[in-house]
Amino acid sequence: MRVLSYNVRSLRDDPAAVARVVRAIGPDAACLQEVPRFWGWRGQRRRLARDCGMDVAAGRRACGLGVLAAPGVRRAAREFHLLTPVPGLHRRGLAIAVLEIGEGDGRRRVIAASTHLDLAPEPRLRHTREVLGLLDRARDRYGAPVVLTGDINEEPDGPSWELLASRFQDCHAVAPAGEERTFSARDPRRRIDGVFADRAVEVVGCGVPGEGTAPTADYVLATDHRPVMADLRVP
Repeated sequence: MRVLSYNVRSLRDDPAAVARVVRAIGPDAACLQEVPRFWGWRGQRRRLARDCGMDVAAGRRACGLGVLAAPGVRRAAREFHLLTPVPGLHRRGLAIAVLEIGEGDGRRRVIAASTHLDLAPEPRLRHTREVLGLLDRARDRYGAPVVLTGDINEEPDGPSWELLASRFQDCHAVAPAGEERTFSARDPRRRIDGVFADRAVEVVGCGVPGEGTAPTADYVLATDHRPVMADLRVP
């Protein structure tokens, strides 16, 4: 299973470049942050999914989160959760798509989730704990391993990232494949976007895709973040 995490900055830059990047990477699940959420948001999301050759599997207007699924990937269920509001800050959430990958006896179920955490440290850590609780319940409800993706707004030495890495595998740290820094696309200096997987999932490789996989010249045209790709084996 190939999973993509990508902050697309409300498609304010070049939506065609976003679609070219996603199509080239060819994910089974594209977990997005900052998808359009204002005027015409439904149409913009559907158009983006179509241009990427995918379908909308999860997400609502609030919080700018979405999960797209490739053709042949079946959505078994979906959830959307608003996290505790913080006065003066953007509302945060968690989009969950329960997906079935493969065919016949080889079909596997996995929970693909997308979140975008706060810029402020205390709300970010509080929301991280909420996300972990929601994913624990989803894992029990659907009997499937979890893959969490997101714009964490924090680097791996921060408390929120460390909490996530204590509960999941930090996929790039486990099996680095490609570059690690995701922000900004024009001048990448920080790793603030990540893919985290349950320990039952085998991480084959994870990182920012290079020229052999994606049109890297499109990165600076598409958005201000670089994509994170993870290849996984789901038990």
